[in-house]
Amino acid sequence: MDQVAAFVALAMVIVAFVPRVPPAWPAAVAGAISIAVTVAHPLAGWRGDTVPWGPAEVSPLLVLTFMAARRAPAPRAVTSAGLAGSAVALMLVRALWPGDLTFTVVACASWSLLAVAAAGAGLYVRVLDNGRRRAVAEARRTQRLVLARDLHDFVAHDVSGILVQAQAARLVPEPLPPQVADALRRIEEAGQRALAAMDRTVQMLHEADETGPDPTEPLPGVDGLARLAGGYSPSVRVDLSVDPGLERRLSQETSATVYRVATEALTNVRRHAPAATSVAITVTRVGESVRVRVDDDGGGGHSQAARRGGFGLVGLTERVEVLGGSLSAGPEPGGWRVEALVPAHPPWRPRHTGTRASRQAAGRGEPA
Repeated sequence: MDQVAAFVALAMVIVAFVPRVPPAWPAAVAGAISIAVTVAHPLAGWRGDTVPWGPAEVSPLLVLTFMAARRAPAPRAVTSAGLAGSAVALMLVRALWPGDLTFTVVACASWSLLAVAAAGAGLYVRVLDNGRRRAVAEARRTQRLVLARDLHDFVAHDVSGILVQAQAARLVPEPLPPQVADALRRIEEAGQRALAAMDRTVQMLHEADETGPDPTEPLPGVDGLARLAGGYSPSVRVDLSVDPGLERRLSQETSATVYRVATEALTNVRRHAPAATSVAITVTRVGESVRVRVDDDGGGGHSQAARRGGFGLVGLTERVEVLGGSLSAGPEPGGWRVEALVPAHPPWRPRHTGTRASRQAAGRGEPA
């Protein structure tokens, strides 16, 4: 029967790696069967096959204990990891029964340290996984709050321009046809409603996290890089190179993104490369795009967290990709590099609405 328990434990390890399989029940099944076999040994008087099959059963049970402690929901993790771990601790009963009871208890307690170590390792990795998920979610939430500020600065600015043009058209001295006057009035009313709705949306996003960026603050761009570089740590020399007149040739969205890439890169230098003595920020026009590159001489001293990808870069990469660009970060000889390529004027991507037939007609240039 020991070989049956070993085969079941090995099979459950394989099943545990199958996608969409609940992570708790393979450990619970293998642990329950192993405990049943252990209990049956003294009751049925089985002997002889414990030694060769014991190690083949222990290893899968330890793996299942680790996986249950790491992945299973909290209440089920206690039960499933407890069953698999208890099976490991009680396995010596098969070989020692009916020997000295005290020695058997001490031996099982000592043997249980393997299960405790597996469960502890699983819990440790579980904490790391949860922390990383929270950090990534926090970075994305922060970036969404920043996008709310962009909504206030960019979209509201354009809607205000439409509103002003409609108001100016209604004030021309020549009399307007009634249909045109009515259309201009409706455009003005719709623009005012859009601005009010936008203000409410931005305010709600801001109030959801009072510690987040203020969406009504002026949005810095390429023109703010000099102030950013000048206010950095006095122990680190920051060399800034920007193509002359580049700020005037970029959209507001691209200019703000360039500034944020530089800010995030400098923040990572401070956090992860304390040995750095110089940083070079280069912003150049490349065809229809702008490239921002930040190099430091940290000597490869960036922490492992930075090497895996900082959490701030997660949300920033998402923002750059929304604009149609790309961002990369990694080691270079003697230091670290963060580089982003962003369209100077991000393309407008219309959202298709309406029925499927109308969208297909629009794609062919036909009336829906």
